[in-house]
Amino acid sequence: MDMHTVVVGTSGTTAEDVVAVARHGARVELSSAAVDALAASRLIVDALAAKPEPVYGVSTGFGALASRHISTELRAQLQRNIVRSHAAGMGPRVEREVVRALMFLRLKTVASGHTGVRPEVAQTMADVLNAGITPVVHEYGSLGCSGDLAPLSHCALTLMGEGDAEGPDGTVRPAGELLAAHGITPVELREKEGLALLNGTDGMLGMLVMALADLRNLYTSADITAALSLEALLGTDKVLAPELHAIRPHPGQGVSADNMLRVLAGSGLTGHHQDDAPRVQDAYSVRCAPQVNGAGRDTLDYAAVVAGRELASSVDNPVVLPDGRVESNGNFHGAPVAYVLDFLAIVAADLGSICERRTDRLLDKNRSHGLPPFLADDAGVDSGLMIAQYTQAALVSEMKRLAVPASADSIPSSAMQEDHVSMGWSAARKLRTAVDNLARIVAVELYAATRAVEIRAAAGLTPAPASQAAVAALRAAGAEGPGPDRFLAPDLAAADTFVREGALVAAVEPVTGPLA
Repeated sequence: MDMHTVVVGTSGTTAEDVVAVARHGARVELSSAAVDALAASRLIVDALAAKPEPVYGVSTGFGALASRHISTELRAQLQRNIVRSHAAGMGPRVEREVVRALMFLRLKTVASGHTGVRPEVAQTMADVLNAGITPVVHEYGSLGCSGDLAPLSHCALTLMGEGDAEGPDGTVRPAGELLAAHGITPVELREKEGLALLNGTDGMLGMLVMALADLRNLYTSADITAALSLEALLGTDKVLAPELHAIRPHPGQGVSADNMLRVLAGSGLTGHHQDDAPRVQDAYSVRCAPQVNGAGRDTLDYAAVVAGRELASSVDNPVVLPDGRVESNGNFHGAPVAYVLDFLAIVAADLGSICERRTDRLLDKNRSHGLPPFLADDAGVDSGLMIAQYTQAALVSEMKRLAVPASADSIPSSAMQEDHVSMGWSAARKLRTAVDNLARIVAVELYAATRAVEIRAAAGLTPAPASQAAVAALRAAGAEGPGPDRFLAPDLAAADTFVREGALVAAVEPVTGPLA
């Protein structure tokens, strides 16, 4: 567990906070302002609970059953029952980092003072996170409307000491045992609290925030691999000139072109060796890399704006307003988050596609401008990287299927009370797969491009200093260079880890300066 501490207030939670808690085990503390806001909103809920008039979520049933007024003696049972009944997920377990993000973001909203939850419930949520206890949450169960209901219910079940959870040692045990082992008292839910723990977009938002962090690294990595491929193909860097991108001022395009230009600075390969195969222009996958990479970067920026707005939101139904009213609303609908999750899957698929086209060009002796077929040592005896490109192509094909939007779908639920849903959780789940695949696709291009650059260097040409740094770091990481055929999967796995962990960017930045 990281000793860094994230303080949760009534507002101000950042994407960096989410990543710190979800991925790096940062501790969580409630600010005094949050505790005060929790107590104040609870007084309002308690006052409403004492009145004879029904208030949704406080003294009524839920969803299609909201018309029933619940008597005082049954309300604790009502709150327990909603958690138990809604913890109906199925399928594989969701990753630990996703569950931690889910819990942390629900705590963030609870701490806003708009949910009516008691301070002791919020403190228990923080205690569970700090103990490294992770509820068992399943793949299926959220339609992305009325919140990520089933996933959040499994988390709330753990707070009650019920269901299963994973301890800090990775062992799954009954949640009650884990709470007892860490000195945490299970919560006894009161009016509105069960509902407040379930009614948020926290799962899809957490996955969006982490996908953005991963994609930022992958887009910078893809700028580097595109530059390496351009260099290996003896392309021209003139198309990266700032004045060309200034007349089409999409911000991301200019950033990607600048990244590529800095990687290629000092290259002895670019644009000078076309005597054997003269050409006026490079292929689109080479020449238009900044335009494609840049459009994806701009989409990331828009998605980050949406994520920031959602991080600033208090998503619950009903909510406690500053003037003391408790009002029903539709803020739990996941459409804003679902749309950008789908947008990101689309741009990730297109980035993977253009990476694969450059890899294929590097391997084709008819288009690689003098490189050996498949970058093989002894073509015919050796197959070189032929099947590495097959693997990359299979990943790209899967990416295209994952780009089909989930948010365009809706399926009615709750006896037609919830008759239009966002499917944002599904959009988030497929985006996680797409991000994983994209890292592999970029890694294959990197592996091919560095081998091709080394082959050019062996022929007496001088790669750019940044290219040389990338090659040296990748080889040190366990992905070997040119030579006779060998068991290739370990090399590709090493390249994948190298890209995924940001090592490619770290390898070239001492030469290029910080890349965007």
